[in-house]
Amino acid sequence: MNKSIKFSKKLIKEIKEDRVTGLAAEQAYYYLLALFPLLILLLSILPYLNIDIQTALNTIKTFMPAETMEVIEKNIINILSERNGGLLTFGFLGTIWSASNGMNAFIHSMNIAYDVEETRNFIKARFISIVLTLGLVVAFIVMLGLPVFGKVIIDLLQQVIPIPEETQILFSLLRWVIAVVVISLVLAFFYRFAPNKSFPIKHVIPGAVTATVLWLGISLGFSFYVSNFANYSSTYGSLGGVIILMLWLYLSGLIFVIGGEINAILHRQNSIPKKQSRTIVHPVPLKR
Repeated sequence: MNKSIKFSKKLIKEIKEDRVTGLAAEQAYYYLLALFPLLILLLSILPYLNIDIQTALNTIKTFMPAETMEVIEKNIINILSERNGGLLTFGFLGTIWSASNGMNAFIHSMNIAYDVEETRNFIKARFISIVLTLGLVVAFIVMLGLPVFGKVIIDLLQQVIPIPEETQILFSLLRWVIAVVVISLVLAFFYRFAPNKSFPIKHVIPGAVTATVLWLGISLGFSFYVSNFANYSSTYGSLGGVIILMLWLYLSGLIFVIGGEINAILHRQNSIPKKQSRTIVHPVPLKR
C-alpha cells in the first residue's frame, strides 16, 4: 500500500513537472490534423481486404461520440467518393507523411517523459514516426477486421457442427479481448521505440496496459456522457461535433502521456543499481 501511495505521488509530481496537460493539448492538435488523412488511408485499404467501409465506421462509433462520428463520416465518405480509389496509387506517401505528424507529437512527449533530448537526425526521426503510423494502420485493420472475420469463422464452424448461442456470445466477447490485447501491444510498441532511449521491452508493459484500460474506459464513458447528458450542439451549433472531437483527442493524448510517464518512472526505478552490502575488512597485522 505504501509503495502504491509513493508511486502515485511520484506520478503526480512528474505530471506537474513535465506539463502533461500541455503535452496532451499539443497532441490533440496534431492528432486532429492527422486523423482525417489516417482514416482516409485506412478506409481506402479496407475494400481490398473485403471489409465493408460502413461496417468499419460502425465499429469506430463504439469508441467515439455520435456527433463526432457524424462529422467524420460525412467528410470521409465525401473525400473517398471524390478520389475514386486513387489514394493508394498517388496519395499514399503524402497521406502517410501528414498522418505521421501526430506521431511526431507523441515522440516529443515521450522524450520529455524520459528526460532525454531528441538527438536523432530528421530523416531517422521521421522514419520512426512513419513506421509507428503504419503500425497504427495495421492495428486498426486488425481491430476492424475482427467482427468481419469472426463472423466468417462462426459461419464456417456452424456448417460443420452446431454452435450454441452461448458460444457465439463467447466468441463476441473474445473479439473484444483480442482488441484489448492488440491495443496494448501497439502502445507497447510505441512506448518502446518513440523515446530516444534504449531499454528492455518489459519496462513498457505496465504503462501500455494501464493506458489501454484507461483509454477504453474514457472513450466509452465520454461517448455515453455526450450522447445522453451533454448537448454541445445547443452551445456551439454546427461546431459541436468538432469541439467534442477535440475533447476526445485531448483526453486520449492525456492518457497516452500518463502511460509514458508510468513507464519512465518504473524504468528509472529499475535502472537504479542495488546497493552493495558493505563488508567489514579487518586489517591484517604486519609481521615484523
